[in-house]
Amino acid sequence: MPDLRESPVPLPPASSLPPLALRGKTLLPIVQGGMGVAISAHKLAGAVAAENAIGTIASVDLRHHHPDLLEMTQRVKDRDANKEAIWKANRIALDREIRAALEIAQGRGLVTVNVMRAVSQYQEYVRQSCESGAHAVVMGAGLPLDLPDLIQDFPDVSLFPILSDVRGVVLILKKWMRKKRLPDAIVIEHPAYAGGHLGAQQKEDVNDPRFDFDVVIPGVLQAFKDLGVESEHIPLIPAGGICSHAQVRELLNMGASAVQLGTAFAVTEECDAHPDFKKVLLGATDETVVEFMSCAGLPARAVLTPWLENYLAREQKLMQAAEGKQHKCTLAWDCLVTCGLRDANPKHGQFCIDHQLAAAVRGELKHGLFFRGKTKLPFGRRIRPVRDLIRYLMTGEGLEA
Repeated sequence: MPDLRESPVPLPPASSLPPLALRGKTLLPIVQGGMGVAISAHKLAGAVAAENAIGTIASVDLRHHHPDLLEMTQRVKDRDANKEAIWKANRIALDREIRAALEIAQGRGLVTVNVMRAVSQYQEYVRQSCESGAHAVVMGAGLPLDLPDLIQDFPDVSLFPILSDVRGVVLILKKWMRKKRLPDAIVIEHPAYAGGHLGAQQKEDVNDPRFDFDVVIPGVLQAFKDLGVESEHIPLIPAGGICSHAQVRELLNMGASAVQLGTAFAVTEECDAHPDFKKVLLGATDETVVEFMSCAGLPARAVLTPWLENYLAREQKLMQAAEGKQHKCTLAWDCLVTCGLRDANPKHGQFCIDHQLAAAVRGELKHGLFFRGKTKLPFGRRIRPVRDLIRYLMTGEGLEA
């Protein structure tokens, strides 16, 4: 494990926000959310951690940042061998990215890894994250019931489940308490505002009031009391729709210990994605950010690009025609536990999510799926450094620069 000594980076002088205390370390109360495929990799996560905040690497399909690993997987023609080659390449890529982020951070902040529960090899990603020195594993896109079991050999690794309502938090707490483990922090993601896969069962559910922060945060704090859990030991980190210093202050006053942002970090200078990816996110409006059913079986939110517009025009027809037409994974590696396209599930999206997200990280507007949160960005259409974004969130200063 990297050195977790107290960071010399203090809170910004003009900030009166309280720091985040986590396992004896004092951090800025700012978390950069994990964004895949390969949007938040070592450059972004390392830069955020270097500011003494929490940077997050999205674990899925990081080989896209490593030409040698892409070449290795493209040479394999046998279907079963190709599947194993892709998983091997992605484990190598994850190891490289974690170590590179830690090098940038130089002992400051935390470098965490987001692992989707919906990914078929999530156990291997968790273990690789721990072996490579990640400070924490963050898990969403499904209930991470078995996460404590997966890190038993790594007691120093923190665990951050991502949940969206009080019921989900209580379920995880009860299950984990039987395993004699509690979360080190809990990310509370609001489906009405977050980007990517959303913590609701159907598109119609994303605006349900049970997800509102002023319902979930006090509800979870009360659940802590009911279960005999000391609330100060489990920081709550709301995520989704946060774009200003005023919102950060309001949420911390409500009982949160930190906040998480995704899209705002995706358009910083240090984000690992192609510049054209950032332009697509910056140019989006409320009217061009839409919800739809992902092939993973969860609602998702993304920019209405030419590919997505074309897909949505055919979505209902494709879903109706899907049943009974099960076929093999188009990329021959079965990245998801359940896939609407592969499994011919008429209730799920009928497209290859890895293919479309990989096109997005390359900035391919016509073919990419560009996940984005439904909120304005702090600096409008300007691309700014990570340091500027964190300074603004902490102090409210710097919008005019």
